[in-house]
Amino acid sequence: MILRDMTEADLVAVMRIECEVHALPWTHGNFSDALRSKYLCKVYESDAHEMLGYAVLMLAVDEAELLDIAIAAPQQRKEFGRKLLEEMMVLARRHDMRRMVLEVRASNAAAIALYRRAGFSDIGLRRDYYQAENGREDAILMGREL
Repeated sequence: MILRDMTEADLVAVMRIECEVHALPWTHGNFSDALRSKYLCKVYESDAHEMLGYAVLMLAVDEAELLDIAIAAPQQRKEFGRKLLEEMMVLARRHDMRRMVLEVRASNAAAIALYRRAGFSDIGLRRDYYQAENGREDAILMGREL
């Protein structure tokens, strides 16, 4: 697998995955802003250059915040999510980050299980943080030391 920097040229494929796997996806503008802001925006590809997923990591002082991560629906449950998350933790360590945090929808049992297996624990709850089809949904704030 190949982890490389995301570019503007990747955003069509990124948006296809984003809309496929997230109920309320980021916009093209959100990704463009992340690229302009110099966040660590990475694309995860197969050896045949098929986009498997991507991740966006914001670095602040000594803490990395995982803003978005996704694996294409046909590629889910094949360990790619775990591998991409591990790669992002390695990148954070290389930038001298001591901790990683993220928010996850309280209803996203698969993602919560992935994060817990990777050593993340619950550190807070943000009530009504996410828009949902029927109103709002809580976010679980998770973190781990790197």
